[in-house]
Amino acid sequence: MKVRGKVSLIVGWITLFLIGIDLFVVSPLLPFISEAYNTSPSMTGWMVTVFAITYAVFAPFFGWLSDRNGRGAYITFGLVLFATSNILTAFAPTFFWLIVSRILVGLSVASIAPLLYAIIGDVAPSNRTGTWLSILASGHLTALWAGTPFGTVLEHFWGWRSVFILLSILGAILAVINFKTWKNNSFSHSKRNLFNGNSLRIFGSVSVTASWAIAMYALYVYLGAALYSENKFSSSEIATALIFYGIGAVIGSLAGGQLTDRFGEKKISKVTLILLTFALVCLGIFFISNIWIYFFLFLWALVGYAGFTSYTARLAVEYPNERGNVMAWNMTALYIGITLGSMLGGFVISKWGYSFLPYACSITAMLSFILSTQKVKETKTKSAVSNT
Repeated sequence: MKVRGKVSLIVGWITLFLIGIDLFVVSPLLPFISEAYNTSPSMTGWMVTVFAITYAVFAPFFGWLSDRNGRGAYITFGLVLFATSNILTAFAPTFFWLIVSRILVGLSVASIAPLLYAIIGDVAPSNRTGTWLSILASGHLTALWAGTPFGTVLEHFWGWRSVFILLSILGAILAVINFKTWKNNSFSHSKRNLFNGNSLRIFGSVSVTASWAIAMYALYVYLGAALYSENKFSSSEIATALIFYGIGAVIGSLAGGQLTDRFGEKKISKVTLILLTFALVCLGIFFISNIWIYFFLFLWALVGYAGFTSYTARLAVEYPNERGNVMAWNMTALYIGITLGSMLGGFVISKWGYSFLPYACSITAMLSFILSTQKVKETKTKSAVSNT
């Protein structure tokens, strides 16, 4: 019998919020960690890099396993590993073991995040899939807001190690809660091999997410520097601009789910990607306007994250028997897009400056729309599907 109802969604939201905090909390703590291990900030930044690489490599593997064997056990395993590895982060005796701990955290999150999207897609009512996935995604977006102040406050009173100790304790608690929540959840067996059957079709589908991530993060990574350089914004004005962006992201994610359930995931995903292209062009035109910049940052995030939510719902519907695998590849594509976006942003800035960056992003947004128009056709590969 499938777990249904609001409890499963709440558990998923809290879990995704926690692992999001773990990701976003590292940045404000880097100076203190560098001092503790006598390393440069750039070297300490490898904490984030090894996390992302490990996640991108192993997420598809856990997604495939969850399609064959069920998702709940792997989510619980991931949270136990999450708790253990964060304790290692807190008490790592050397910088080497600190990096090892973050590799293990990346491995743990690879077995949690994509499987949460998949399992919520499994248990959501068929006419509410978009809304449920949008609510789940808002947990990660809320962590984007809360990560920095959360880490800063704890570090101020108890030191940076206290942050990871608390994350470990919360991870252990959530491991128990998730085990009880998903232990009776039924699942479908997919007998396809990891790289067999629909691989090319899946890669084509998740390329939309990779292009979307480039369009969003090629600018977002350098947004603070761009506002400081082009608009002469103070730190408080930059913070205000980021708040407008954050509000737009959360509202867009939630609204995207509602619109998807009402009008269909294909229609909304395509419309929002077109609107994202338009918003980025407008952002480029009004970037140096100190008044309008706030509105267009809000609009950019609004339509951008509405597009991400609706497309995630579309994937969940189009790949019902490979949902775990596809959600995992989709999250891997997201991380690849973020990495490529930061590289593209740096290249554009070095060649043409900050002001051209929104226009470059609008091109990749249009590419994402074009890729989203491809038709999804099931391959003839047989997959045995059974419920337990």
